[in-house]
Amino acid sequence: MVEPVAVLAIIIDAAVGWPAPLYARIGHPVGGFARMIGWAETRWNRPTLSDTFRRAAGVVTIVSLIAVAVGVALAATSLARLVLGPMAWIAIGVVAAPGLAIRSLYDHVVPVARALETGNLEAARARVAMIVGRDVATLDEAGVARAAIESLAESVCDGVVAPLFWLLVAGLPGLWAYKAINTADSLIGHREARWRAFGWAAARTDDVANLISARISGVVLCLAGLGGWRTMWRDAGNHASPNAGWPEAAMAGALALKLAGPIAYDGVINAKPYIGDGRTDVTATDLRAALGIYRRACILLLVIAGVLAWRL
Repeated sequence: MVEPVAVLAIIIDAAVGWPAPLYARIGHPVGGFARMIGWAETRWNRPTLSDTFRRAAGVVTIVSLIAVAVGVALAATSLARLVLGPMAWIAIGVVAAPGLAIRSLYDHVVPVARALETGNLEAARARVAMIVGRDVATLDEAGVARAAIESLAESVCDGVVAPLFWLLVAGLPGLWAYKAINTADSLIGHREARWRAFGWAAARTDDVANLISARISGVVLCLAGLGGWRTMWRDAGNHASPNAGWPEAAMAGALALKLAGPIAYDGVINAKPYIGDGRTDVTATDLRAALGIYRRACILLLVIAGVLAWRL
């Protein structure tokens, strides 16, 4: 019954996402993971503690997060089946929908395109700063558009394909375990000295959790973009992440753009290799084209989930 759950979750998330009034009132489910991580980080990641202790504490943190996520999801699944019987899949689909980010991702990127289209570079920088970690104050139009496209492509895996993959593989517990892992990676899975030991387990676990999904994401984007295969196979390894390069290279190839390259973080230039060999003068038109590929990719995923539900 997982496949109908996936179809319903996709439809709900694409249609309404996580409405702002609901977020303002109760927050988002991943906020619980963030609070757990913050509690652990405050107590177990102090600079006076040894790296060995902090690494072990990071392992305990990620294991605890996964255990809580799986436990709550199993309880919710059991309760739905107990109360609703054969109609439980509807409730499970509703609970699964917040684990996807189809609508949220689209709603965060579209304002960047609109600001660029109206020539409001400052607004575009402010909007793109909400979805990327790099310095944006000196980005020109091409830099803003490129940053938005890169974030959109990478988030196809983290926000759409990976949670959907784990939902299909392991049901509601699989989806929310993935969200716990991905949240931990985004908060503490960094290479800076403060996080290197404590966040090691989160980063490595996230790498494993995305291993298959990232490649699926690249394939789906190439299919939706009607191209990009050569660039994906050639340049996926140019990214520092073992996974993020697949969807980013697929998007670069489909749009015939050159993405990535040198990027500034906290005032320091990181000499990253380029992904793709196309144009560098990226515009709002290219960002709109990337959003079109994204929409088609999401429709394709819905069709795949629907076919699985019908055939199985």
